[in-house]
Amino acid sequence: MPALASHRKTRARTGIRANTPAVGFTTAALASVTLLSTQSATAAPADPKPSVEEVQKKVDDLYRQAGTATQQYNKAKEATETQRKSVDRVLDEVAKSADKVNEARRSLGTYAAAQYRAGAVGPTAALMFADSPESYFEQTQLMDRLTERQQVAVEDYQKEQRSAAEQRAEATKSLETLTESQASLKVGKQKVQNKLAAARSLLADLTAEEKARLAELERKKEQEARRKAEAKAEEEAAERRRQEEAQKENPPATGGDTGTGTGTGTGSGTGTGSGATDGTYAAKAEKVLAFARAQIGKPYVWGATGPSSYDCSGLTAAAWKEAGVQLPRTTWDQVKVGTRVATADLLPGDLVFFYDDISHVGIYKGDGKMIHAPKPGANVREESIYYMPIYGSVRPA
Repeated sequence: MPALASHRKTRARTGIRANTPAVGFTTAALASVTLLSTQSATAAPADPKPSVEEVQKKVDDLYRQAGTATQQYNKAKEATETQRKSVDRVLDEVAKSADKVNEARRSLGTYAAAQYRAGAVGPTAALMFADSPESYFEQTQLMDRLTERQQVAVEDYQKEQRSAAEQRAEATKSLETLTESQASLKVGKQKVQNKLAAARSLLADLTAEEKARLAELERKKEQEARRKAEAKAEEEAAERRRQEEAQKENPPATGGDTGTGTGTGTGSGTGTGSGATDGTYAAKAEKVLAFARAQIGKPYVWGATGPSSYDCSGLTAAAWKEAGVQLPRTTWDQVKVGTRVATADLLPGDLVFFYDDISHVGIYKGDGKMIHAPKPGANVREESIYYMPIYGSVRPA
């Protein structure tokens, strides 16, 4: 009898069960791919790399901010030095007061000892032991005078004590103010360093090709500034020639007391500054420019006043000191010195200030050019005054 098993149909395999490990892994993988795709689609795109022009603008802005912060640092440093000197004077006074208190204390000790010795014997006994009644009364009068002097000594001692206490309080307050100023100075210094570090970081991220492009932009900027300076110089020269021709055609009247003249021959306001018409200012300016020329090539270093490096106001102060004129430390104070002059009336030696915040200064040398300490990473150099927006100018002496 044939086996019944041979008539059985084989069950068709319709697929793998959903709860098998292989199916679980495949499902998880698909879910992960879907999730990653969704995240990729919604993620914010990376910030595009700034162009060379944007880097140039940002770096210039950072250098400007660093220049302003440098002037703030210089002013704070100057104030801190003044406070330190004041604290030293107060501490000297405290020491002197302590000496006076000690001296008053010694005087009181002397009187106290004398009183003790006199008080050790009663008046009756003192009279009995005295050589004579006259000597007793002389001693009594002496003790009365000592008592008066002792009272004066007590008053002096109390006065010196009060004075010493007041001076100690003043010294404490001055020291606290100095400590606060030093902390502020440290913050200002860090502020400048942060600005400079940010500028250096931007420049460091540039490729060699981008750095070459940036250098080309700087050259074009300088050429444009030079062109403006030369055009301005030609314009001023043409104006002087027109004025000279006008004077020849209409010479000023002579005779009487009108022959002294007031510098009207220039007709351009160049005689407005003190000493500008008699050559005194020109002589000083020549010393200033000779000094400034000798510094060309030395590096800009913020807060520096020479002799190996300078910031902008450090250079102008050092140059004018050579001519015997003491300028303040910061651009904000230097702009207040001397006589204000228009750009068209500039003479060699005048100071030209830049930007609305007066954060930069240079020494005018003529023909629309100046000598200045430009910015970190650059050296003292000659450059057009039209390279930056002009705030105003002064004639220091």
